[in-house]
Amino acid sequence: MKIGVLTSSRADYGIYLPLLKQLEIDPYFQTEIIAFGTHLSQGHGYTLRDIKKDGFKAIHTIASLEADDSQYGIAKSYGNTVLKFADFWKLHTFDLVFCLGDRFEMSAAVQASIPYGVPMAHIHGGETTLGAIDNIYRHQLTLASKLHFVATLDYKKKVEQLTESADSIFNVGALSLDGIQDFIPVERQKIFGEFNIKDEPFALVTFHPETVAVERNNEYASQMRIALEALTNELQIVVTMPNADTLGGVYRNEINRLKENVPDKVVLVENFGKANYFSAMHYSTLLIGNTSSGIIEAASFKKYVVNVGDRQKGRAQSENTYDVDFNAVNIVNKVKEVLRLPVYSGDNTYYKENTANTIIKTIKEYDKL
Repeated sequence: MKIGVLTSSRADYGIYLPLLKQLEIDPYFQTEIIAFGTHLSQGHGYTLRDIKKDGFKAIHTIASLEADDSQYGIAKSYGNTVLKFADFWKLHTFDLVFCLGDRFEMSAAVQASIPYGVPMAHIHGGETTLGAIDNIYRHQLTLASKLHFVATLDYKKKVEQLTESADSIFNVGALSLDGIQDFIPVERQKIFGEFNIKDEPFALVTFHPETVAVERNNEYASQMRIALEALTNELQIVVTMPNADTLGGVYRNEINRLKENVPDKVVLVENFGKANYFSAMHYSTLLIGNTSSGIIEAASFKKYVVNVGDRQKGRAQSENTYDVDFNAVNIVNKVKEVLRLPVYSGDNTYYKENTANTIIKTIKEYDKL
């Protein structure tokens, strides 16, 4: 069975990894990775090298991302991606292609496949993020797909509503958590040394733009910087840099300004890679920001999350998550409140055992139809 895997960023590649590794060793499958988006961007860490470093050989690369992250630039990148994939789907056929999540580049690649009848399998459909236009892209991916692997029962019901069918929708849990019980973090001194993190308590921080309230991102980014600067009195701040979203550069500018203001208390990381990122989460005191990894993964590491703004609003949350608006004083107060809590001991609502195996069994059955 010939499988294609669409990956447009460090984030979705990290989620795919448990599935990719099992596909690679199963002789039933011929797997080819289709890398595009920020994987080929020097400004975002050129994460194509991480895919190669992991030993994957069959990799197609498609460059289509504009440097401009304004609304116009994002729209142009979307159009470029559709055009590039129009050529790609004309020349390449697959029995099934995986797409994941809600990125605009992912949506563009899949939209181009529709006239060719490329069979798609969508991972992480049915979710809601009210502070991001990703909702639209995610639902587009759902409607264009034949198979659906969702993370919770509620998301399964949402996909049933969208597709007007209960067929081919499977609640498998979050793929990124596959094997999480056996995860062994990178040795503390090694990861601290590699990324210049001081051996002291730190907050792991990731902020992305709110792509619905675009006009407020300058204000939000400023409030983020003010809050993080105040929190350097409490913790070291380790920041993973924003994705290529609309006005992501606004946040990058404020983060760089934060680093200039308190250089000894702030560490900036363009790309950890999955093992290092999970290790950093393991060693962190808490997470701050508005990234899906806080919502989906942090509970499995027994970490609290201060979730800022509306970007993740509407997603299912475990009891480790505390919401706050984009106000510097409120963010600081919420972090201080969370720091006084006992270690989180609850469950992760997204976790199910053997997610990758379940997906593989399901697509083998699909191949027999």
